[in-house]
Amino acid sequence: MPSPANRLWIVATPLGNPGDLSPRARRILGEVDVILAEDTRRTARLLWQCGIEAKHLLSFHDHNEKERQEHVLALLRKGANIALVSDAGTPLVADPGYRLVRSCRAEKLPVSPLPGPSAPVAALSAAGIAPLPYAFLGFLPRDNAGRDALFRAFAATPCTLIFFERKDRLKESLLRAAAVLGSRDLAVCRELTKEHEEFILGRLEEYADLPDELLGELTIIIGPPEATLRTPLHQVELYLQEEVALGGKPRQIVRRLQERVCGWNGKELYALLRTTTLD
Repeated sequence: MPSPANRLWIVATPLGNPGDLSPRARRILGEVDVILAEDTRRTARLLWQCGIEAKHLLSFHDHNEKERQEHVLALLRKGANIALVSDAGTPLVADPGYRLVRSCRAEKLPVSPLPGPSAPVAALSAAGIAPLPYAFLGFLPRDNAGRDALFRAFAATPCTLIFFERKDRLKESLLRAAAVLGSRDLAVCRELTKEHEEFILGRLEEYADLPDELLGELTIIIGPPEATLRTPLHQVELYLQEEVALGGKPRQIVRRLQERVCGWNGKELYALLRTTTLD
């Protein structure tokens, strides 16, 4: 077992139920010299709930990570024992800390994971959607163009997609996903491990049927593409000939074509269009 001194511990904390904090995590959080926390008030509350007396809490989040990093590295070089936690779940998974860990590795400063809760994995384990392979997208871009581009990048990839989304952007994001990805399984998972935990299962194309108000933190799972729903190549080629005959710029042709086919992303259709026009 690694020595507790002169080490950065990456400590997973509960998603909502304090009982999910492991005995090992309790011990390490009580022993370390410093706990780096996204929100020190939230972490202090968890420590109080678990009966842990921390020596020192230091804020470490997206807005101060760069300026705090050198201070933390200096403490580690001097032999400090430090733990990094996020507000909930496993640090670095859509949370700050990557640059710090990378810098520690570059300087050969010891880093050890202390595994535990993770929202994407917890949601996937209980959703009943094909679990492998999967891609975790973190928080989606805020603008429609960014979301469309992200979904297009994974449209033809045979994997399940997992991401976090805010309740006020959920339906818009699912609308964009449905337009790009087509018909797929959908799971909206909220308040994981908490009293009001809920899994809303359905189809991506039926996103509009979701309740308008979904309180709590949301983890979204979209199943892999369904091979039977991908428009056959010969049919796409026929549609493409019709669209080319109608005329327009390549972008306009591909956009019209996307509305007529399923399971094909823009990059694939552009490639098919180039092949057709070169023949």
